Amino acid sequence: MGIFDQFRNSAPQSSGNYAETISFDALPQTLTQLQSMPQADLHSPYATAALAIAVLCRYGENVDDCLEMLNFLRGPRPLSPMDKQFLRDRLRGKEYVPLSYFEGTSPQNNYTPSVPYRVTVKKNPYSEQGEDFLTLWVHSSGADSDRIVEVRRKPSTGQWFLWEIKCLSDIRIPVAADPWA
Repeated sequence: MGIFDQFRNSAPQSSGNYAETISFDALPQTLTQLQSMPQADLHSPYATAALAIAVLCRYGENVDDCLEMLNFLRGPRPLSPMDKQFLRDRLRGKEYVPLSYFEGTSPQNNYTPSVPYRVTVKKNPYSEQGEDFLTLWVHSSGADSDRIVEVRRKPSTGQWFLWEIKCLSDIRIPVAADPWA
């Protein structure tokens, strides 16, 4: 862990800002692999948001595995047909978008993350949207502003579930796919 990682994992600052960097040795390929990850207990809203990014990376290789893992992260609120269409519209031919949230990626390296996979999830003074809802922010190396992942806490279990994925907007295309590069 570097000096900057220690800062990111520090206690919340007085302004209400806070960030956690979540690391994965490997990205989950199946629901069983996801469920075996320590973060999959879903007791951290930051880990739930980071797992959503990791799971979205599977979309380009196996849509069904990705959707099954997203349904696990969504808990009692599975993906609707509209949610599935949204993912198809945002990720078809743009499988690099979720990869752009990992540290070490850039359009120049075609959004190739380093291992371990690390994603930083942030909270700000406006993140709390009621007692059981959080709007969290993740940074894409292909965008100029942070993007949103919303999570919701289930009070009976204390678990944080994925509520909305608002981080799949277009980003700069990888250099390898840019005819003007």
